[in-house]
Amino acid sequence: MAATSATDLVQDASFLRTDAHWRQNDAVIDLDGADRAILTELQRDGRMTVAELAERIHLSSSAVLRRMRRLEASGVIDRYVMLVDRGAVGRPTSVFVEISLTSQHEDMLDAFEAAVAACPEVMSCHLMSGQYDYLLHVAVADVADYERVHRSYLAVLPGVAQLRSSFALRTVLDETAYDLDTVT
Repeated sequence: MAATSATDLVQDASFLRTDAHWRQNDAVIDLDGADRAILTELQRDGRMTVAELAERIHLSSSAVLRRMRRLEASGVIDRYVMLVDRGAVGRPTSVFVEISLTSQHEDMLDAFEAAVAACPEVMSCHLMSGQYDYLLHVAVADVADYERVHRSYLAVLPGVAQLRSSFALRTVLDETAYDLDTVT
């Protein structure tokens, strides 16, 4: 595998932010009852066959497949994933990290986002409004593992002025499925 340069990572981060911005401003896709039923079932079980899905929502397999392809092409279905129990893979500890940067210049944001994307323990990164610039969710084995991530990755991220870490005591709610009955 070829090494990725810092310039490549910065360009990728800029593209990702631009693409996400475009998708957020894109028109909301009209979903009818059958589309909602397909999405609800697939959010519960993404490995379900088209035939099983068709039987559950009372449509033909060809109609379900046609609708699924349209939902994929329009970006409503972003991707298919499998959820892994983080404790079973040695990362039971969730840490939420608030990060403030020294600058809000595009170059600084791009450099930060490219660098944070290279940290395998960072599960999500959100550009925020309010007191801090970014909120990260970091999944680690324990406090000692977080110290390693903090020293090796987080403390050396470009433009970081301040880090504030909070450890989750336990997860109360962690949904991955959207309630599509409330979508208008």
